[in-house]
Amino acid sequence: MPSPTKKSSVQAILPVDIPGTAHRLARGIRAGRWLFATGQAGADYLHGLAPEVLQSGHPFDGPSKAHREAQRLFRNVDEVLAAGSSSAANVVRIDQYYTSADAVPAYHETRREYFKGKIPPSTSNLHRRLTRAGQSMEVQVMAAVPGPDFEVRHEAGAVAYKIHASSGYSPALTAGDFRFVPGQTAEALDEHEPGVDPEARRGRGLWKGTPIKLETDFIIRRKMTPTLRAVGADLDTVLKAQVYLRDQEDIPYFREVWAKYFPVEPATTIIATETPGFIIPESRIEINVIALAKDGKTEKQIISTVPPLFTGATTAVRAGDLLFISGLMAVRNGALVPQAKADLAQPFYAIPVKSELREILAQAQAICEAVGTGLQNTVRIQQFHSHLTDLPATLEVWTEALDGMPLPLSPIEVPWLSVPDARLHVDLWVYIPE
Repeated sequence: MPSPTKKSSVQAILPVDIPGTAHRLARGIRAGRWLFATGQAGADYLHGLAPEVLQSGHPFDGPSKAHREAQRLFRNVDEVLAAGSSSAANVVRIDQYYTSADAVPAYHETRREYFKGKIPPSTSNLHRRLTRAGQSMEVQVMAAVPGPDFEVRHEAGAVAYKIHASSGYSPALTAGDFRFVPGQTAEALDEHEPGVDPEARRGRGLWKGTPIKLETDFIIRRKMTPTLRAVGADLDTVLKAQVYLRDQEDIPYFREVWAKYFPVEPATTIIATETPGFIIPESRIEINVIALAKDGKTEKQIISTVPPLFTGATTAVRAGDLLFISGLMAVRNGALVPQAKADLAQPFYAIPVKSELREILAQAQAICEAVGTGLQNTVRIQQFHSHLTDLPATLEVWTEALDGMPLPLSPIEVPWLSVPDARLHVDLWVYIPE
């Protein structure tokens, strides 16, 4: 089991106990000039969803339950930002997960009000289950703590396509040398054109193109590349990508196109969504990225300490004070490690998900040590579970590995993982003290 090798260089913001456990949650993490608020929900951190969200005695009085949930969520976000010396105006990226499309309009209305119309680059998609009863939304926030030569700027001119007013987020945002691009789908460039763009649709007939390849190519070529170039970046400066896929069978075809555009890949995590999973029901994929300015002082460094999950992929990328790790699973030599597999003859003597996470953390610690940091400087943990019933066991492993440090954690249940019999996929972002 990896253990912290150095004192933590990050600060837990407003830590709270996880009810009914010996573990702690970090509502936020301050890491130098960055602030992270991971796993934000309409919770009171005691009862699950806050009583004013559930309004159980009179649930249909006043604003809808989705409005109440979003309002409490942004109140929680605002408390973290204030405690970490940042603000809504300095949020650089926001990622939203919903369990139902019905919650999105109320959330969007609340978000517009909170950000006063200046919404950071955004990603939204649908997922199977969140951790609290009745919870319909969970949000990840990354913000800057402004200083000399480090200010947040919404790049309204980086327009490769029209963003619908119902969402209204910025097409790109800059903070120092970093460039943030929202989740992009193959939604038609012409707002009057329904559904997926004609360029990204398969021609009439059953074998006139592979839909996932067409959509991936379209996103990279017609949306991602123009957006990056409009803010002084390019494909070769992309550091981190989160790729949301609807269908497990699309993984090899996505990776074929991805490798064509990225001979040296950015740190990439593939995350399963529900079906439908995106704003356009027939869409198969959404991609968001973080990149560097081509003329900036911050360098991009490829980290290859641990073999990547996919052949030809990149294990991790360092950029200044941040380490972005590709999605990690308990895989070595092309298969799930033996200790992570259930023993069908003796099914009650071990907890396989603990072995999975210990293997994942061993890999992560080796990656961290290669750049002079450690797991104790983790700023964002996203856990994608095949079954959220495994969550308590993973909390035990994290608390053991980090000596009880509060966890900046968002656990999500997804319909599939990319390795047979696996139960856990982890996406980690880590701070590198300078």
